[in-house]
Amino acid sequence: MTGIIVRNLSEQLVDLVRDRILAGQVEPDRAIRQDALAAELGVSKIPLREALTRLEQEGLVRSRANRGYFVRELTIAEAEEVYALRLKLEPQVAALAAERATDEERVLARRTLEQLDEVTHAHGDGVGAFNRAFHLALLRPSRQPITTTMLERLHVLGERYVRKHLEPLGRDQRANDEHAQLLDRWLAKDLVAVAERMHAHIEQTVLDLRREFETLEQAGEHFAL
Repeated sequence: MTGIIVRNLSEQLVDLVRDRILAGQVEPDRAIRQDALAAELGVSKIPLREALTRLEQEGLVRSRANRGYFVRELTIAEAEEVYALRLKLEPQVAALAAERATDEERVLARRTLEQLDEVTHAHGDGVGAFNRAFHLALLRPSRQPITTTMLERLHVLGERYVRKHLEPLGRDQRANDEHAQLLDRWLAKDLVAVAERMHAHIEQTVLDLRREFETLEQAGEHFAL
């Protein structure tokens, strides 16, 4: 990879490293090799370290004294907290967004779901990112920027769990069916149904994750990407 085009170097680095972490390209139990990563990205270690500090604030990495930065491990405690907050906020925000969405925002929501379906059926990379984009397309029209920003951070924290959740056979298709039903009610401005379906969709995900954690614990294994 050649050097990064300087628009806002710090933000670009945050996005690049975040994408690698969310895609499972950086292992949780190994220190991030800052020298090698900086050389690959064509930057010095100083802006890279600043980006890692930002990602630590987001909750994706943690620093260890004299050892550097590590990707945070997946834990049931974190998953429970992330999804509990989403359950409290997301259903009502999605309902409000359905009520306030413009025609352009409704078209964007349809297009984003189509892209998510295409990536899912092709078993390609980026399912988690498109899943996040679809949910945010249903939330941003609420015109509640503070709450939406909080939910976006929760989606970033939850994206690795989404990838793990979708691994079992058939679960991705079930999720897509739930998304299609949710979008249908969202476009129809059926606010009660939007809130109910969003709540059920998020709740089902955390229930599945809970079972996966329990199964791995019984087998003495770790929940890792």
